[in-house]
Amino acid sequence: MQLRVRLRWTWARLALAALIAGPAWIHAQTSDPTGRYEFREDHDPNGIGKFYMGREIARVMGHQGADWLDRPEREAEEAPSKLMEAIRLDPGLTAADIGAGTGYFSFRLAEQVGPTGKVYAVDIQQEMLDVVAERMKKSKVENIEPVLGEVDDPKLPEASVDAILLVDVYHEFEFPYEMTAAMVRALRPGGRIVFVEYRLEDPDVPIKRVHKMSQKQVLREMAPHGLRWVGTLDVLPRQHIILFEKTK
Repeated sequence: MQLRVRLRWTWARLALAALIAGPAWIHAQTSDPTGRYEFREDHDPNGIGKFYMGREIARVMGHQGADWLDRPEREAEEAPSKLMEAIRLDPGLTAADIGAGTGYFSFRLAEQVGPTGKVYAVDIQQEMLDVVAERMKKSKVENIEPVLGEVDDPKLPEASVDAILLVDVYHEFEFPYEMTAAMVRALRPGGRIVFVEYRLEDPDVPIKRVHKMSQKQVLREMAPHGLRWVGTLDVLPRQHIILFEKTK
């Protein structure tokens, strides 16, 4: 009995490690010739030891944790239906869901923009995109295009999208400056980037610290990219909705 308990505990620890560790390449970089990033040996165990503008970058959630994205209680905890209503897109627009995961929001965006619109479902894990493709096939949705991005580039065509949605993902970008620059290039003039991040300002939000961001920090990190802050909506139970617009 004692051996079985130990074996179960070992497998549980391995499963948890797989869930939070994310892709192995996240630890590849140890120095930065651009001087934008700082590396520290003493850091939060849920982060990667890489810092941008004073913020530690969080570990990527691996595809092994995909079921968590589609958990039934997500509506009660985060009110994604309120998010979709708050950012409602007009039919015919083109959107990008970056860090799309299993497509939880990609399919909701696809419904809003309709058959004349388009959604790029971007992720750096092919396993996630395989789930999206399978769901597209089953539900006969044709206005989503899965895109395999890279850690520093979402691989979107230049000036191709009207809105970019980032739900609980920006804080995990290994190269936030480069990713933001690429996202801005992908936006059409007047296009918007929508950040949805757990509120760091609220100690009652039950999320690990490196997976939260304050409005102040988001504004600070967007400042170099020439985006106009449209405003912040706090209509969700746990997250900010922070809106930016490309002015040129």
